[in-house]
Amino acid sequence: MDSFTIPTTSSLPATQLLPSNHPSIAKALHRLSRPSLLSLCLDWLDERNLDLTAPYILEDGGDEDNDLYPGANSLQELRDQYTETQKQKGSKRDVVDRILEGDWRDGLTLYQMAMVDMQYLYDHPTSQKWTALKIVPLSSDEGRPNNKTALPRFHPATFLQNLQREVLPDVKAHYNLDRHAHLPLYILRVYIVDSPYNTSLALTANSKFSPEASRTFYVAFPDNSPHIYISLTTTSTTSLLPTPTSDNKSLRKLVLCGIPKAFSRPRERYTLEPTRLSARNLEVLSALRGGGRTNNAAGGWGVYAGDDQSDNPLRIVQLPTPEQESETEDTKSPAKKGLKRRIQPEESLVKRRKLLAQGRFGNSAKEHDGMGIERVDLKLEDRYSIISDSIEGDGGDAEDWRPDTRVTFNGTHVFAGIRQLVEQGIIDGEKMPGWMTGEDGFSFGIVRDGRFVDGAA
Repeated sequence: MDSFTIPTTSSLPATQLLPSNHPSIAKALHRLSRPSLLSLCLDWLDERNLDLTAPYILEDGGDEDNDLYPGANSLQELRDQYTETQKQKGSKRDVVDRILEGDWRDGLTLYQMAMVDMQYLYDHPTSQKWTALKIVPLSSDEGRPNNKTALPRFHPATFLQNLQREVLPDVKAHYNLDRHAHLPLYILRVYIVDSPYNTSLALTANSKFSPEASRTFYVAFPDNSPHIYISLTTTSTTSLLPTPTSDNKSLRKLVLCGIPKAFSRPRERYTLEPTRLSARNLEVLSALRGGGRTNNAAGGWGVYAGDDQSDNPLRIVQLPTPEQESETEDTKSPAKKGLKRRIQPEESLVKRRKLLAQGRFGNSAKEHDGMGIERVDLKLEDRYSIISDSIEGDGGDAEDWRPDTRVTFNGTHVFAGIRQLVEQGIIDGEKMPGWMTGEDGFSFGIVRDGRFVDGAA
């Protein structure tokens, strides 16, 4: 009798093999550098991972001299080979070929593919665009106060178990939770398969099978914070939230919809709401939407979140007055008679601009601080006063005219660029609104009368 497969509610097992001859597997490996590949192979050969990453080992008395990459006789021999390869020079292609045609010729497990993607994420921290969402209690819960400062409990094993239960049975996914190397957060990698079956046939039946990009996304869970960071790429944060409509990304939305449900408990339900912050740098989100002291102390307010106990609201940056500037000019050596004075920026003026930038930005928005936001999209709704005497029938509408103005800043570090413009005197640092310093911690939204307001731009 022919074997048959039935749908199941379980997730994809971490031991499920993917064929090593599939081009998408080689493509994923080729994204890594040679040192990262060799380090990853040694991790696969670690005793703690052997149940999920076992290599091809020759049986007793086996001999495969005709193979281009003959199998090793023991795990220790294989470890020694890769350790020795790390000390030698060579090409990345040779390492990939040895993995797929030699030591892991039977295929790579879903756990190994997750480790490949995570290694690429660590090697290229800006490869994903992250968006911060906040986990808040549902206001419709009766009998419980709506305390938005409450933190849902996060236990990795329990959360994954609840998430698998909330995802619909016609969607199969593999979940891999990893602790970040140096940031205080967990990263959940979710790989989705549009099939109710959790077999190798379900993974390879589709000719467009690809364990990357459209089928994979990440969710980061910072410690002691009511926020999560997701790597779904979209034009609007509100579209990331669960909606009744479905499109090509409906499978990912279904998984995302299960995240607040996995946090929920009886009479304690949660939902997600946008925070108007997106960036390619996880460190920025960890600083502005994490569990540290800098969440509400961005820009010039950051000095109060530091370790210096002498910082207090009464200690402000004193800018030199015009009288002090004139006294400084008088103390300089007088110009020689008969020679014209060279036109150049005065040192006192340059110092004043830098002090002004220090007061507005604090220790943030520096060029090489690794905390850059690459894009800021704003809709300005500031009031413009116009003369309406010659316009009949305008009434009071003309006095409260707010044009639809949209501004976009692009760059490797937007607010560091604005700080440099303040130091050069191109932007007036005294009259500049606070949102231009990044102190609000938003990357998109609506600005009305110089302040961010609720609403989507």
